[in-house]
Amino acid sequence: MSELRTNKIKEKLNQGETTTTLMGLANADQIDQIGPENFDGVWLEAEHGGIDFADISDLTRACDLWGKTSITRVHQNEAGVIYRTLDRGSQGICVPHINTAKEARDVVDAAKFTPIGKRGMATSRQGYGVNDYFLKANDESLLIVLIEDIIAVENLDEILKEDHIDVFFVAPNDLASTMGYIGRSTDKVVQNVIDETLLNISKSGRISGALVTNQNVEHYKSLGVKFFATNITPWVTSGFKEFSDKLGN
Repeated sequence: MSELRTNKIKEKLNQGETTTTLMGLANADQIDQIGPENFDGVWLEAEHGGIDFADISDLTRACDLWGKTSITRVHQNEAGVIYRTLDRGSQGICVPHINTAKEARDVVDAAKFTPIGKRGMATSRQGYGVNDYFLKANDESLLIVLIEDIIAVENLDEILKEDHIDVFFVAPNDLASTMGYIGRSTDKVVQNVIDETLLNISKSGRISGALVTNQNVEHYKSLGVKFFATNITPWVTSGFKEFSDKLGN
């Protein structure tokens, strides 16, 4: 029989280490191409991107090949969406707009098998050939919730009490819009709320997550962030600009 794959990000977070997840990889070939590099996970975009259930198996297989944790951001906090995504082979789930403790609990109920949650008893692609999969799966599934509305910040203390959520990820753009700063997530007022929220998550003993760039990653690390997500697009853009400048274009 096969052994259930270790969830690299969950393992590192449980050991108090930092992790890096890459955004912007759109297909399995791109995951393969960048797979040898030193990062921990791949963010699969099924909320704002084109990824659908039929795509998840191949994308997550590519992640498995390189020992990267596959994390799929779904488009809604709906039980069938969450457990079907995990059934298709994603090692992690990211759920948007979690604004109350009950909504956080709904994520757990959908993503975890009994006795923790109410996930339907179907074998995931990750469970093929794994003896006692249903007894082991809860330990390897990574649950991330997005704190991206000002009401979630106001309800943060209660949300943080929900067990079995691995990462509380503060998403800047939606948060800014709900504060009345549409398209202005870098404004000082918004940044102050983001920083305070991240600090409060870390001080509570829970794990905070943030969207970072080369320019601000050290700042967020100083706030206790352990889960770092970054988009590859700025790296491609800056690399091409440097190349183009050297050609005099």
